[in-house]
Amino acid sequence: MTTASWWRGAVIYQVYPRSFLDTNGDGVGDLPGIVEKIDYIARLGVDAIWISPFFKSPMADFGYDIADYRDVDPLFGTLEDFDRLLAEAHARGIKVMIDQVLSHTSAEHAWFQESRQSRDNDKADWYVWADARDDGTPPNNWLSIFGGVAWQWEPRREQYYLHNFLTSQPDLNFHCPAVRQATLDNVAFWLDRGVDGLRLDAINFCYHDAQLRDNPAKPAHLRVGRGFSADNPYAYQYHYYNNTQPQTLDFMEQLRGLMDRYPDVAALGEFSSEDSLATMAEYVGDQRLHMGYSFELLTDDFSVDYIRGTVENLESKMPHGWPCWAISNHDVERAVSRWGGEDASDALAGQLVALVCSLRGSVCLYQGEELGLGEADVPYEALQDPYGISFWPNFKGRDGCRTPLPWTDGDNAGFSQGAPWLPIPDAHRARSIQAQEQDPGSVLNLSRRFLAWRREQPALVAGDIGFLDTHEPVLAFLRRHEGQSLLCVFNLSASDVDWRVPDGMDARPLDGHGLLAGILHAGELRLPPRGVYFAQLT
Repeated sequence: MTTASWWRGAVIYQVYPRSFLDTNGDGVGDLPGIVEKIDYIARLGVDAIWISPFFKSPMADFGYDIADYRDVDPLFGTLEDFDRLLAEAHARGIKVMIDQVLSHTSAEHAWFQESRQSRDNDKADWYVWADARDDGTPPNNWLSIFGGVAWQWEPRREQYYLHNFLTSQPDLNFHCPAVRQATLDNVAFWLDRGVDGLRLDAINFCYHDAQLRDNPAKPAHLRVGRGFSADNPYAYQYHYYNNTQPQTLDFMEQLRGLMDRYPDVAALGEFSSEDSLATMAEYVGDQRLHMGYSFELLTDDFSVDYIRGTVENLESKMPHGWPCWAISNHDVERAVSRWGGEDASDALAGQLVALVCSLRGSVCLYQGEELGLGEADVPYEALQDPYGISFWPNFKGRDGCRTPLPWTDGDNAGFSQGAPWLPIPDAHRARSIQAQEQDPGSVLNLSRRFLAWRREQPALVAGDIGFLDTHEPVLAFLRRHEGQSLLCVFNLSASDVDWRVPDGMDARPLDGHGLLAGILHAGELRLPPRGVYFAQLT
């Protein structure tokens, strides 16, 4: 990769700091823990890390409710710890991206504390305030992703404020010029400090409809969740007015203008809208964000038709923009459980790493994917996620994908000297990093080999993509770039399968990736369960 565009085709490793490594014994991971294990990350062969929020926060939503954008929460360390992390990562050639949660703050942020006091203070219009309707009910029918109405009464102002997420996460009013400028100033603080990129949380939620129009109802058969529980009332509406407003695009151009003043930085936007792929296509481009990703591959559908349809849909909408793909993160059930069930194999875990890293675009790998970790079953009494507590037992929330990394199979899995903030299941201990280090065939070592091999394949890093017509369970596509053409074939099933290579296609097998490889004989490809086949076309 060239220095000028390190992010194009990059593999970005998401670090959820609460669950990475705890160095002070309080049961919660911290920034010094990332520094201590930075060589582990470097050995994976990733290009960058994305660190989930570590800013000052009351932690109602585990850092996605920011009380001070320019300081590190003592739970995670200090600004000096962050500077040390940045230096240690850079010394190993690893770029550092940080989460920026721009659409809302914590209710404990100084801006909101002032804004809520009256209708005529200096921050009075910095948040989304609205009068009650004549009967005292909220100003419209908007709902919160975390359940219930999206409006909370504030007696000091005798008005409602908007919260698209928790009640303690009031939405900023981006129609206010001072809010936009203050937001850009906060971003500049971290760019000046030397970060290489931003992951922009729920970035299409910055603006709301200034007329506060009601969202229309959604028919029952269309109430499918993307990153939220399908039985959540939030799915009952088309969210046309509480997010994804046209003015957001102007702000994206302002943000890009700021970032263009810094060399070698990138912005990755997260999108959740009625048509997230179309939203990505709008928001990503030369004058807007560098990359975008959505929840489209974070669903239960693990089929050839769905994966191909999703990627081709985005390709048709965004032929010149740059996507970033993820199949796991801190908000959804881990992929090996979601797509493989309770008996998911190591072969599936390895295949999933290879599959997502073979699509056109950049990649986000979530900590634990390289170990083949499945979803943890966290009992109700141990739940921490307010989302899961509210929707129990139909939806258990996000704690199951957030449990701490198992470094060893010893006390507290080597994560902490104290009791971990979430329990670590025995199944994860059996997949500890210590144990997998010793096993050449482990998911960890397989992931390392594949990522090292991928870096040497220009077509996988930067090439275009074109799918071949296949039937379930065979997914096949071509990647091409600067003279290299690769055939990529995946058996998505747990059984052997045969697939006929198209006539006239001269395919020479490529070895070195370490995965369960198919065998080609006389044009017939035999793929083992969860097998893959990479070939150079001549």
